[in-house]
Amino acid sequence: MENVHSSAEKTTALPDLQWYEAPLTDTRMDVLSPLAWEELACRQVGKGAAPVLHLWRHPSALVIGHRDRRLPYAPQAMERVRSAGTSVCVRPSGGAAVMLDRGVLNLSLILPNPQRAISLNEDFRLMAGLIADALAPWSAEAQTGEITGSFCPGDYDVSVRGRKFCGIAQRRQAKAYIITAFVMIEGSGAERAQAVQQFYAAAAGDTPAGAPQPDYPRVNPATMGSLAELAGVPSVEAYTASLRRVIESRATILPVDGSLAQPQGLAEQMAALRERYDSQV
Repeated sequence: MENVHSSAEKTTALPDLQWYEAPLTDTRMDVLSPLAWEELACRQVGKGAAPVLHLWRHPSALVIGHRDRRLPYAPQAMERVRSAGTSVCVRPSGGAAVMLDRGVLNLSLILPNPQRAISLNEDFRLMAGLIADALAPWSAEAQTGEITGSFCPGDYDVSVRGRKFCGIAQRRQAKAYIITAFVMIEGSGAERAQAVQQFYAAAAGDTPAGAPQPDYPRVNPATMGSLAELAGVPSVEAYTASLRRVIESRATILPVDGSLAQPQGLAEQMAALRERYDSQV
């Protein structure tokens, strides 16, 4: 486990970027929509558009990974979640299942990659450093390192006192890429973890004695926490305002391209992602 700041001495420089904060929609929004939006924005950045920091939330959603989708009863478990009024999708980036609601802020840095040569560790450190710096008004205890028992575990989990509040993943295209993170700010980390735990139990099903166990994260709800619980952060809005101050101290925030709000081909991109990822077992 490393202090975020001591582990972030060498990182990718933060470029000037567009700050696009999507409006919070109601539960009827398909959670695949912001992910498809990022795919389209990533293409534009690959063609020369300015980098983007995309911020979004969803009122009630479960976003799972490719390996989660291959669990024996994943389709039935996904349908059970949908029938309870929660949007479900398989995301194109790496990582495993994550539970989203109004208290979880999703961040995506969309950056160019013209030479097709990126330093993933440096970019993950950049994102972890931004997230930790935005937490600085309330806590200086953010650390990076995998939290065993957390949902969507990874080497760049960000935690406070051993409880994870943030996970980071990435998605590459030919000439641009996305570093994406979820940050639990309000609400209960344990309750979100319990929901993910229940999904895995349903998706894995009962394994006969002696048979190989399905491969999925064994979630311990005690390993997860929100920033409200861990550091007294009062709201998503307060954390977002702190993050914007951090960005403004390091780079210029550019005017947002008008085509970002309503990109062409969004419905087609959503259908393509669903066909490519959700239909595969």
